[in-house]
Amino acid sequence: ENGELELNGSGYISTSMRFAPDAGVVMVLQELNVLPTLTIAENLFLSRLPSRGGFIQHRNLRESAAEALARVGLEHLDPDRSAASLGVGQQQLVEIAGALSQDARILILDEPSAALTGPEVETLFENMKRLREEGVAIIYISHRMEEIDQIADRVTVLRDGRRVATHRVGEVAAQQLIREMSGAELAERSHRGGCRGFDEIGLSVDRLHSEGNFQSISFEAYRGEKLGIAGLVGAGRTELLRGIFGADAVDGGEVAVGGESPTTPRSPARSVERGLALIPEDRKQDGLLLDKSIGLNATLNRVESYSKQGWIDQSQVDSAATSVAERLQLKYENVNQSAAELSGGNQQKVVIARWLLRDSEVFLFDEPTRGVDVAAKEAIYNLLDELTEAAKTVVVVSSDFRELMKVCDRILVMSNGRLTGEFGPEDWSQEVLTEAAFAGFSTMAQA
Repeated sequence: ENGELELNGSGYISTSMRFAPDAGVVMVLQELNVLPTLTIAENLFLSRLPSRGGFIQHRNLRESAAEALARVGLEHLDPDRSAASLGVGQQQLVEIAGALSQDARILILDEPSAALTGPEVETLFENMKRLREEGVAIIYISHRMEEIDQIADRVTVLRDGRRVATHRVGEVAAQQLIREMSGAELAERSHRGGCRGFDEIGLSVDRLHSEGNFQSISFEAYRGEKLGIAGLVGAGRTELLRGIFGADAVDGGEVAVGGESPTTPRSPARSVERGLALIPEDRKQDGLLLDKSIGLNATLNRVESYSKQGWIDQSQVDSAATSVAERLQLKYENVNQSAAELSGGNQQKVVIARWLLRDSEVFLFDEPTRGVDVAAKEAIYNLLDELTEAAKTVVVVSSDFRELMKVCDRILVMSNGRLTGEFGPEDWSQEVLTEAAFAGFSTMAQA
């Protein structure tokens, strides 16, 4: 509405998102913009499709797409593959590849590493270093303190839409940045996992199989335990959780909750009845009705409890939603506010609220802290502790190995659709987890 922008010393007015790339300003958004009905190659070069005489030159398109994918470690992907078949992490890398392939003067990256694992992040940083050496200015938006310290020259802290401070990296402590971001002092979190034994099985997975996604997966998770699942993008972690929950069909295997008889997952509805809860990786696509209210989203799994003779009792909905929102420290105006108006971290809390009101027994968290700020992340960590203290079973998939080591009691590692390792606090490290994350691919190569 007001203010001025300058680009290379001259006034700059971006009238549309299409105008910005023409001026050399390229942005990768935190919320994915991949068009699922198009191929990977078409997504990469959507506004720059190579053509002659009005016809797309598909050979040139595929070759250019293959080069772009190789720059972000996705050389194994077929450029003609449908984008809809990719997981969130791979979609993020495709968007980054598209941005890196453009003639950018200003590159804006909004939480680009949120769905990436360590090796993918390192590849991203190598590309950023090359672009910096070519004179490209990079604005890198992140909540991860270690990334800022590793790649940035200066850091600006924003809170509630206002600039709080700007520092030169190396001249400010991480704790000060966290305090400026949150407006409060956050206690340093110590690892709480692995400090007690577990003897009652909460979730049992036996030889679960999904062709092309994961193969003969078996493990047990205990009541009161936080079990982590690590792996690279494309390892099959998300697909495994969705298979356990019945959101995607499986080809064989069984799942049991508590002491019940094991059965093959058939549908999310049946899984909910059994006590399973899934907090999905893509909260906007799979977790929320964005145009509906916070109250409706939070109580969606228990509509029958707030209804009389087919009519929803709005006062009960509002009361239940308000109670769980306060428990999760949700930042909102009122429970009738639409979920679309909330920040990413608060949207995630609404998804979690739904399952808290359901009082589920087994919680499957897929990238629970993806794209949330430091304070929201800490609130989610505390919630995981609360759930296990209440003897719930918690399974956490995360691309951040350090996060898993911070919050979990055990960590399983998936690689190329297989389990390749199990580790406890006494023997895990980022190096050991990374080695196990690549193990499935080396086994395949040897075969």
